[in-house]
Amino acid sequence: MRVVSLHSYPVKGCHRLDHERVEVEPWGLAGDRRWLIVAPDGAFVSQRTTPELALLRPAPVDGGLRLNAPGQPALVLATPDPDAGPLRQVTVWRSTIATTPVSPAADAWLTALLRRPVQLVWLDDPTRRRINPEHSRPEDRVSFADGYPVTIANTASLDALNTWLAADGAPSVPMSRFRPNIVIDGAPAWAEDSWTGARTRVGDVVFRVAKPAGRCQVVNIDQETGERRGQVLKALGQHRRRGDNLLFAVHLIPDATGVVAVGDALAVVR
Repeated sequence: MRVVSLHSYPVKGCHRLDHERVEVEPWGLAGDRRWLIVAPDGAFVSQRTTPELALLRPAPVDGGLRLNAPGQPALVLATPDPDAGPLRQVTVWRSTIATTPVSPAADAWLTALLRRPVQLVWLDDPTRRRINPEHSRPEDRVSFADGYPVTIANTASLDALNTWLAADGAPSVPMSRFRPNIVIDGAPAWAEDSWTGARTRVGDVVFRVAKPAGRCQVVNIDQETGERRGQVLKALGQHRRRGDNLLFAVHLIPDATGVVAVGDALAVVR
């Protein structure tokens, strides 16, 4: 089994960055989901309600972030100083997290793009958010990801899903629909189901496999156009339902820091 692609998502819910090599930090891949768009009440904004987030392409620059989107001039933002003003409490699912507001310019740019009032915040201290204790240790932390630091997906499982879609006359989908961090090949379809509770070693970095990844309607959103298209959720409901969850990929928690790279071998360590 080997890594075939690596991805991070600087702004939660927005377009990905592709990597050949990337650092693994205790709370996820370096730079992954450290910026967040929130509504006036502090609740996070996601593709579930705002699919056009997929069109927002953030890119890191020295000392900050550049935002790019169709019809908007690019905006370069400096990483904000957490000591410059009051922190903002925001919510990501059941977590309430203190964050640093970025700037009025960022808020105005995003409000114009999304046609609704929003604010951009930055997670200056990624140690603030704990992971669900049912599947983690007390010291484990996560950034603005839905629940766990890293998600790993298997190309053979995507092939199996696309076979089901084809049988229903639906178009195939790329792996980007599932917004993984690490994509591997060389494993049988759904082999990752058996990894829960084990460890995986990717290159020299060891991860604990916390649980399978439950899926939502975002898998039906084209990550290049922001359009809702396809029947992915329906296919998962027919073939991959486990209780209340529709499963694809698994969540990992880093046991150490290091660097992972495309081409690295993956081994399951029991």
